[in-house]
Amino acid sequence: MLTIIARRGGMCLCLWALSTIAGAQTESRVPLRVLGMTEALARTVARNPELMVLGYQREALEGALTQASLPPNPELGVALQDVLGTGINRGVDNAETTVSLAWVLERGVRERRIDAARAGVDLGVADAEIMHLDLGAETARRFVLCLAYQARLEWAHDAVALARETIAAVGERVSAGRAPTAELARAEAELARTELVEEDYEHELLSALHRLSAQWGETEPDFDVVAGNVMRLPVLEPFEAISARMSQNPDLARYASQERLDAAELALAQAQARPPWQLSGGLRRIESTDDFALVGGISIPLAVRNRNEGRIAAARANLARTAAARAAAEIRIETMLFTLHQELNHYLQTARRLREDIVPRLEQALIETRRAFELGRYSYLEWRAVQGELLQANEALLESSIDAHGIAIEIERLTGVALAPAVTAQ
Repeated sequence: MLTIIARRGGMCLCLWALSTIAGAQTESRVPLRVLGMTEALARTVARNPELMVLGYQREALEGALTQASLPPNPELGVALQDVLGTGINRGVDNAETTVSLAWVLERGVRERRIDAARAGVDLGVADAEIMHLDLGAETARRFVLCLAYQARLEWAHDAVALARETIAAVGERVSAGRAPTAELARAEAELARTELVEEDYEHELLSALHRLSAQWGETEPDFDVVAGNVMRLPVLEPFEAISARMSQNPDLARYASQERLDAAELALAQAQARPPWQLSGGLRRIESTDDFALVGGISIPLAVRNRNEGRIAAARANLARTAAARAAAEIRIETMLFTLHQELNHYLQTARRLREDIVPRLEQALIETRRAFELGRYSYLEWRAVQGELLQANEALLESSIDAHGIAIEIERLTGVALAPAVTAQ
């Protein structure tokens, strides 16, 4: 049993799937359905329900851009003068009929409006990238959680097997009269406890699989296990290399898009402060002489006061606020990256120390303690104490590996890189 624990301390999912689930399904000949990280991410991008919102949002922004590019329509005017009056203006004999067209000169407002709408589209694209990355990161977290419970369940299988072997060994000593029956009762109680832990992990794994499939809108998983090796530790890059990729952070890219939108809205507000001119031209008919004449005119509003002064001030404040928020976000993200880098380094060192120093020594101690127990030199409590220490060390090794992968996902999310952690390696 000790050699099984030694081998399974770093056991990956594939071996667990073959030894546990596949073995249980041999009789029914049902093939094991395995899902990989790449496929999980692809399903999320293709079928996540929340991504439908992005499509409608993009259509709305494109519609706003189309609307901003439309010029104002000309106005048709018809005017009658000197009709239905008195004297020579009685009736319509001296009437003058004028038909005219008027055009609004926006004086650069439409160009600024288009720039603002286009900046809004760019901001929508940045929001879409953020949502894609957030959904990918969440899928990766749920995938690693599935791997974690698969590994925890395998650890529980080992604990149950060790408890059953212990019962058999203690039972032999009790039957031979070399140990009190209380030791057998304690060993049986320990088996019941480990079986409860095993059952709990089975339920947690099933729930984790359902939460993962919900990322692409499915309430019932079409897979039994996820593929990967949670015990394969991620690579720790130098902090300088990670910090250099901070510019790829989509949140910072969104601030850049927001700054462009704020600048465009400021330019639009400044352009709207200049009132539009109106040109008109047409044809006039004079009934009394049966003649025609061309007419034209221009309407120029008097800019006595700037009626857009408040909007300009608000636009300037928004632009300054976005710049300040971006600077604060850069500091926050870099600090977070440094903290996560330190945590990842800690978990990696902990896992390596457990794997290389602590677990091997406890395995050797368990061998010697088991031999001494069989010779009657050690009691069940002493043997059980070493068992517990080895199980705890293997559990700590597993949890450190899981935590390391979780930190690696957060670093990838903050640096905006593709989510492909080392856990996906077979």
